[in-house]
Amino acid sequence: MFLRPDQPHTPAAGRSQSGRLVLVAPLRSYRVAPFLQAARELGVEVYLVTRGEQSVVAEGIHGVHVDLDQPAEAFQRILFALGDTPVGAVLASDDAGIELAAKLSAHYGLPHNPTESALLSRRKDLARARLLEAGLPVPQHRRIHLDRPLAAQLDEIVYPAVAKPLSLSGSRGVIRADDHDGLLSAIERIRPLIVDLAEPVEARQVLVESYIPGVEVALEGMLDNGRLQVLALFDKPDPLEGPYFEETYYILPSRHPRAMQERIAERVQQACAAYGLCMGPVHAELRWFEGDAWILEVASRTIGGQCGRLLRFGTGTSLENLVLSQALRLPVPAEASPDAAGVLMIPIPRAGILRRVEGMMAALRVPYIEDIEISVREGYALVPLPEGNSYLGFIFARAPTSAEAEAALRRAHACLRIVTVPLLGAGSMATTCAG
Repeated sequence: MFLRPDQPHTPAAGRSQSGRLVLVAPLRSYRVAPFLQAARELGVEVYLVTRGEQSVVAEGIHGVHVDLDQPAEAFQRILFALGDTPVGAVLASDDAGIELAAKLSAHYGLPHNPTESALLSRRKDLARARLLEAGLPVPQHRRIHLDRPLAAQLDEIVYPAVAKPLSLSGSRGVIRADDHDGLLSAIERIRPLIVDLAEPVEARQVLVESYIPGVEVALEGMLDNGRLQVLALFDKPDPLEGPYFEETYYILPSRHPRAMQERIAERVQQACAAYGLCMGPVHAELRWFEGDAWILEVASRTIGGQCGRLLRFGTGTSLENLVLSQALRLPVPAEASPDAAGVLMIPIPRAGILRRVEGMMAALRVPYIEDIEISVREGYALVPLPEGNSYLGFIFARAPTSAEAEAALRRAHACLRIVTVPLLGAGSMATTCAG
C-alpha cells in the first residue's frame, strides 16, 4: 500500500515495530527485489520510498511516493508520512538515494555515513579532487562547462581521454575520445543525457580525464567503523577499452596475484577514508596500471544489477541479507561460499524493439549455468550504451573454478540470438555473439 506524501502511515497491527527498514529506491531499480527478499527472510517490515511511477507488487509492502530529484522536499514528506513509525535502518538501493538515506539515518540517530561522504561517492568530479588531496593515483581531469565555448576548454587535454557525466552510473554516457574532434563529439553526445538532471552543476558540466589503460576489477566490501572487510574481488576478463565501456563478465574468485589483490584492497580502504565513508556496503571499480591500483569509483552501495546474486555467505546468506543485518545490528556469518561463480550482463547488440530471445534452452543446458534472466520484456525498446541505462539480462554460472565459470558463460552467451525489430522499418535478427 503506497500513501500520498500528505498521508501519514499507521503501522500495521501485529507486526514488530523495532526493526523496520526504510528502503530508498529509484525508478525500476534491479536492487529492490533482492532487498525485499532479504527483509522477508529476516522478518523485517519494509517501508519503500520511491517515485510515483514505480510499481511494486508485493503484499504487505507499505511506502510513500516522492520525487528523488527534490531531496529537501522528499525528506520532509518522508518524515511526515512515517509519522511515529519506528525505524530500525535506512538503506539506499542505488546511487540516486544515497544522500537522502544518509540524511534520514542521521535524523533517526542510526549509524550512517556523513552526507558529504555520500555525495563524494556519487559525484565523480568531487571524488577525483578528494582522492588527489589524499595522495592516491588520479588521472589528469577537468570539468567542462557546457554553457561556455568548448574548444578553448579542451586545450592541454591528454589523449586518449574519457568524457563522462558527473553523476550518472552504469557506464552511461562514458565515452573514450582519441583526439580533439572525437572529444567534441563525445561531449555533444553526453549533453542530452544530462540536460534534465535536477542538480544544475550535474546538468551543465562534464568531466574529462585522461584514459587509464590496464586490467579492470571490481571489489565488493563492507565498512564497519571505517574498517573495510573485502567480501569479493571480481575479475573482468573482457578488455574495456572503449569507445564505450559496457560491463560484461564478472568472475570470482579473482585469479590475479595475491600481492595485486592486497594492493587493490589497500587503495579502496584509503579511498573510503578519504571520502569519510565508515559504515555499510562499498562497491569499487579500479584499474591496474603501472604497478598500482587506480580508483575509478567507490560507491557506498552494493554492486549494481543482479550481480549480487553471485555472493553467498555462511549458510545461504545473501549480500542483501548481510547488508541489512549490519544496518539492524544483527549477527550474521560473512564467510564467503567456496565455489567459483560468474555473471554476464548480456550486451545489447543494437537499438531496436525486442521481439524475442532464442536459444534459451540450449544456453541453460551448458554445464555450470545456473540461471538466465531476461530483464527487458518483449515489445520494449533496447538502447545500447552510451545512451542506454539498463541491461538486456543476466546469465549466472557456478563452477569448480573461475576459468570454468567464465567458459560456461561464454558458451551460453554464444547460444543466444536476440531478435529485434528496428525502431522504424522491417524486422531484423541480431546475434549477441558469433560462433
